[in-house]
Amino acid sequence: MSNRIAKGVAVVVVLGCAAGVYYWVRERSESRAQASAAAQNAEPMDEAPAGSPPGPPIIPSPSSGMKKNSEIVVDPGLPLRGGEVLEYTANVANLSNVASLKLQVGERKDFFGKNAWHLQAFAHTQNPLRMVFELDDQFDSYSDAATMTSLQYELHLSERGQKVDSIQRMTTTGREPAPPDATETRVLPGTRDPLGMMQFLRNVDWTKTAEVRGPVYDGHKLYDVRAKLAAAGEAVTVPAGSYKTSKIEIRVFENGQEMKDAHFTIYFANNVSRTPVLLEAILPFATAQVQLQSAK
Repeated sequence: MSNRIAKGVAVVVVLGCAAGVYYWVRERSESRAQASAAAQNAEPMDEAPAGSPPGPPIIPSPSSGMKKNSEIVVDPGLPLRGGEVLEYTANVANLSNVASLKLQVGERKDFFGKNAWHLQAFAHTQNPLRMVFELDDQFDSYSDAATMTSLQYELHLSERGQKVDSIQRMTTTGREPAPPDATETRVLPGTRDPLGMMQFLRNVDWTKTAEVRGPVYDGHKLYDVRAKLAAAGEAVTVPAGSYKTSKIEIRVFENGQEMKDAHFTIYFANNVSRTPVLLEAILPFATAQVQLQSAK
């Protein structure tokens, strides 16, 4: 099994966390850093092991180019449903069921004085890939119940025998101290994590909204993510069934520059719950998909 396919699996399982693209972006950034070091006759940087801890807390610059879209229309009749469980299978190139992904909505609760949803995602590689690329990751998000902005984002990673636990408390002011077991991370107002972004996009009324644009923090870096309706009645068939969907294209920007070597798409069913039924990543070396298997 090639290393590229293994990395493709990492992309696709995290893509299921609303195009967080953490692993893909991490590898991409490391490759750039290595190339820069080599050009300067410096010692090449060793590739960071899978599951390496995120970088230091981010204090974004106001010149990052991220702006709030004042024309977003959110459907107030689509609140989250506590207890929802969505299960997916991941395919890369012509390899099927190489990983599983579960997205889960917990109960709405008080989170240090704020009304929040507890969102979770669980990702696991499957055999035979698991024999060479063992991955058992859990992501937890506490997102504001009204806006889905991130209050706390957690990564509990276990990859190829290496474990990392990162708990990051979001702050826009730096005056909200994190508890002893968490790191204070400064972000722009309106920042969502990948899980919160997924749920927010489900509630957007795409018949009245041209584009959603906002900052997304993936536990490692802050990005400008833009989502746009590409097709209103796209037919999609996945293991859970056949659906008419809204096809949403995702574009990711870093420091004002679009990442053009990968393309991400989410398909939301045109049903009452607007279930995400298919997530797709077109990468330089393969096409990766996360397909809905069951919804409870």
